[in-house]
Order: sequence, then structure tokens, then C-alpha cells
Amino acid sequence: LAGYCALLRDITEQKNKQFDLLESEQRYRLMVEQVGDYGIFMLDTKGCIVSWNEGARRIKGYSAEDVIGKYFAIFYPEEDILNGKPAWELKIARSTGKYEEEGWRLRKDGSRFWANVVITAVYDAEGRLSGFGKVTRDLTERKMNEQALRESSDKYKQLAQELSLANSELSSVNRELEQFTA
Repeated sequence: LAGYCALLRDITEQKNKQFDLLESEQRYRLMVEQVGDYGIFMLDTKGCIVSWNEGARRIKGYSAEDVIGKYFAIFYPEEDILNGKPAWELKIARSTGKYEEEGWRLRKDGSRFWANVVITAVYDAEGRLSGFGKVTRDLTERKMNEQALRESSDKYKQLAQELSLANSELSSVNRELEQFTA
């Protein structure tokens, strides 16, 4: 035995960076999972659900166990599915980077809700599509308020027309009375 050779390299900085990155990912995951006003979930490249947050559960009524692995079209009305809308939305997101719209979606119990939907294509470091991020917001209350406002506006327009007609009739009768009195 002629001796030993020991080679040491300080990897403290590399380990600290890995720890910081892991900690940052955990904070981000916790934040997304606990957001309650927005349904936030990930789809794989084929449109199957791979993650699910609390907001998605609250808005759509499904637990993570109910939906993980299923194609995301389960949230669309039948007419949209028959027209191929879910696949078309992914195609647009893939080609432009993002798809956004408002429209009707379905809850687990079959009820409809008005949703704002954003689908974003997610790419890895090499530029390959790794899936899609989908954010859904329930705007049903706003939609109902807009509809009520429109109906109220229409009703007031009709009343204004009726009042204008009644006013014209009263003016005519008033002129007749003035002529009679004269």
C-alpha cells in the first residue's frame, strides 16, 4: 500500500439550492391546493386530469379521487362534447399557448354553472409540451346579475314607452278640454 488519496468537494451550495427549490415547490403546491375561489388543475398532453385543488372540488363538486385520470370533457355539456369542443380547446392552447372563454360547464350533480376558463400549454425545459394548466372560475352569480339587469332594463324601457304613450294621450285630451272650455 503506497498511500491514500482523498478528494473532497464542497457541495453545500448545490445542496442548499436543491433544498431551496424543493421548499419553493412545496410552498407553491400548498398555495395552489388551498385556493378556494378558483379551480386549478393540470392535464396531461392528452387532456386527462393529473392534479386537482380545493377550489376545483368546491366549484365542480368532484373529489380528486373522482377525477384524476379522467378526460376533462366530463365538465362539459353534452352538446359541447358532441361538437368536439374540449379537444378543440386543447388544440388552440397547444398552437397559441393559451385558450380562454366563458361558457356553461357541469358540476358533479349535473347542474350547470357559468365559468371563465383559461387553459395554458405547459412546456418543459426542452420546449416539449408536458401538459396543460387549467383554471376555472365560477361566474354564475355575475351572469345571473347581468341577466337580471338586462331584464330590468328591458322592463324600464317598456314602462318608459308606455308612460310616453300615456303622456301623449293626456296631452291630446288636455288640448281637447282647453278647446271645449274656450
